[in-house]
Amino acid sequence: MRASQFFIATLKEAPSDAEIVSHQLMLRAGLIRRLAGGIYTWMPMGLRVLRKVETIVREEMNRAGGIELLMPAVQPFELWEESGRGPQYGPELLRFKDRHQRDFVIGPTHEEVITDIVRREVKSYRQLPRNFYQIQTKFRDEIRPRFGVMRGREFLMKDGYSFHTSFADLEREYRSMHDAYTRIFTRLGLKFRAVAADTGSIGGTGSHEFHVLADSGEDAIAFCPTSDYAANVELAEAVTPQKIGAGETAAIEKCEKKATPGKTKCADVADFLNAPLTQTVKAVAVMAGSAREIGQFVLLLLRGDHELNEIKAQKLIGEFRFARDEEIVAALGCKPGYIGPVGFNGRIIADRAVAVMNNFICGANAEGYHLTGANFSRDLPLPAEIADIRNVVAGDPSPDGKGTLELCRGIEVGHIFQLRTKYAEALKCTFLDEQGKEQIMEMGCYGIGVSRIIGAAIEQGHDERGIVFPAGIAPFAVVIVPMAYGKSTMVKTAADALYAELLAAGIDVVLDDRDERPGSMFADWELIGVPHRVVVGERGLKDGKLEYKGRSDVDATLVAADEITGFLQQKLCA
Repeated sequence: MRASQFFIATLKEAPSDAEIVSHQLMLRAGLIRRLAGGIYTWMPMGLRVLRKVETIVREEMNRAGGIELLMPAVQPFELWEESGRGPQYGPELLRFKDRHQRDFVIGPTHEEVITDIVRREVKSYRQLPRNFYQIQTKFRDEIRPRFGVMRGREFLMKDGYSFHTSFADLEREYRSMHDAYTRIFTRLGLKFRAVAADTGSIGGTGSHEFHVLADSGEDAIAFCPTSDYAANVELAEAVTPQKIGAGETAAIEKCEKKATPGKTKCADVADFLNAPLTQTVKAVAVMAGSAREIGQFVLLLLRGDHELNEIKAQKLIGEFRFARDEEIVAALGCKPGYIGPVGFNGRIIADRAVAVMNNFICGANAEGYHLTGANFSRDLPLPAEIADIRNVVAGDPSPDGKGTLELCRGIEVGHIFQLRTKYAEALKCTFLDEQGKEQIMEMGCYGIGVSRIIGAAIEQGHDERGIVFPAGIAPFAVVIVPMAYGKSTMVKTAADALYAELLAAGIDVVLDDRDERPGSMFADWELIGVPHRVVVGERGLKDGKLEYKGRSDVDATLVAADEITGFLQQKLCA
């Protein structure tokens, strides 16, 4: 590719509404342009990156036995009514009517469509298992699209679906897809983690997310650096602590009611009473049941330095909401900020860390007062329900017993699920087994955010000059920058010859033959993130040398002109 025949649309400044680094740099590098909120045109430079990601995903899916198809973006709403997901998806599901007033949706995902295809086409166990996938544009009507391609409304996704005669075979394919995803993200040149995750609205029994590690990531990940354990914080298990600090080993204290005027937060109470925060217990009041119901008043007990994990709590008590002030007063006779479990005869769920505490500090159910030296058995019964209801923190024991946990941030770019029979049952997707008996198919689901990967890669790889792309997905592998290409016959001849030589060697190269200043050309290609640059100049040519500089190198290197192709091939294979 010659730059003069391509379209380069770099900007010196990013638009003011670009909030995060990847959004800013994708706009500045001319990879994308905004059409509407959360909807972007992929410009020629960005499309080259997108296609390279697509190619790697497609090659590894094919290698793993996936069969590619392409389903319609427009889906009849009746399929979503049949699966029961129409109301569940809510306003993110973009609905419209055709000229005959029939209801349709723009597909945010394709579980219903692929299940409809399979129930029509597959009848016998002899036709199973099957793994179908597509790479296709999706649309989800996000209430607040932001961060460019990271949380857009329209996006490119690889979604795959497998169908099986048994759960055991689904588990086999799930492991195969886990391995395929690991190969994909490794080939993409990304630092990533596969983490156990909640299945969310998709449903099913098993789930893993694949996260690109980046400080700007929206998701918190807990992992053990000395083992393979990793999980989304919302799912990571907080094991029962063996040691909890001073309160555990001290002699049992007298329970006393102490004035704590204006101190409604555990940290303020601990500071006021000159006690460690780990010795405090906070009571979180919730109402079990839907927002439309009155519900049951429940106290959730957490150590003062821990935070409630709402997903874990929901799995215990079902749908819930936080209690209103008047509901708290009615149940405990006290306003929020001073409530506690002592004297409360209703349902209490204690976190594991709370259940092993002695001499703890908690609300006294009297405004302006807390109890010190509270103990289970003596001052209140040990709750019948003890469970893991908190977020893990750095330093917690790893659930696999092989070290302690650390926390990092991640950007979710892939998700695999064991759907089991959720959709197959709803849509009556069955097969005849060896005895001729009708059985429900087992299903798996495997998604990759193809366009999101590019934003995540930039969040992980950038510097003050621009994007630092992994070599496998950069728009070009090598850029040739000739000095005075239009003025020096020596430079033009050498640059053209090198360009032809690299193309013949199968190297993805661009020759910047534009009539631009060298500084401007250097700035453009550093902003765009091309990993390897070769400068052709008269001074170097007279000595038989070319100047090479890697995108992240501090200094340039002089390389013999007749050795540059082999030199670049070694760099590209490294």
